[in-house]
Amino acid sequence: MTLNEMRSLLEARGIQLTKSLGQNFLHDGNQLRRIATAADIQPTDRILEVGPGLGPLTELLVARAASVLAIEKDARLVTVLRERFSGALTGEGPGSLELLEADAMRWVEDHARDWTGWKLVANLPYSVASPLMVELSEAPVPPERMVVTLQAEVVHRIAAPTDGDDYGILTLLLGLRYQVKEWFNIRRGCFHPVPDVDSACISLVRRPTPLLDAAGSVVFTRLVKRAFSERRKMMLKLLKSVWPAEVLDAAFAEVGISPTERAEKVSLEGFVALTRILQRQPSAASEKGAQ
Repeated sequence: MTLNEMRSLLEARGIQLTKSLGQNFLHDGNQLRRIATAADIQPTDRILEVGPGLGPLTELLVARAASVLAIEKDARLVTVLRERFSGALTGEGPGSLELLEADAMRWVEDHARDWTGWKLVANLPYSVASPLMVELSEAPVPPERMVVTLQAEVVHRIAAPTDGDDYGILTLLLGLRYQVKEWFNIRRGCFHPVPDVDSACISLVRRPTPLLDAAGSVVFTRLVKRAFSERRKMMLKLLKSVWPAEVLDAAFAEVGISPTERAEKVSLEGFVALTRILQRQPSAASEKGAQ
């Protein structure tokens, strides 16, 4: 779908795009094909697309995958999509499309599932991108790959190295289950309307072996969020509100983390190692509850 086709369709339907829904549609064919290529779509893959808009990426996904589940919040766009993809919507075999009119964040929260065989490929609405990706990553089995267009600053946070300015909670929560394969910038002019922020597409591949089990992942999330709750403070002091001081002192010594270290200096591997130790220990909160 070219820019002129996109404008004509919107004008003919009298559709004015809503900034609050993050409706900036990618129309550049080269970038759309680049995203589909990054997803490495196989004929057996099932694809989750969030925010298909007018369907320029959907076209490529339906042509390459076994099936596509597209979730669109805007009822006006759902009507357009049903007309554009009427053939795919009636099919059940390869190239079939299931289209839902729903809030994707709420739908994912309400439909916990095993995402084996699935990939998330989407130009995500920026307002829900980070929480949606984290929610999917915490599923019992998350999607095999996430290839998503986001605000460039969010991509930088996901791909940030330890001790980088952008390194933080999002880096670690997604890094626990995923590895960054690649990312590339997308010019503002590739979108309609032109957004106020820079964009980029990032490809995340699920780790073949989980770094932690389900129980450990819960502890890891609690640990990371508390450690980064006040970036300028020493991590050990912040964690003492959750775990006993003697447990933390021993864990930091075993992992080789200085008691004066701040969270942004600790690598993913360091947080995982701490989690494995703390997972075997009662938290300070649970000890107080037992008294």
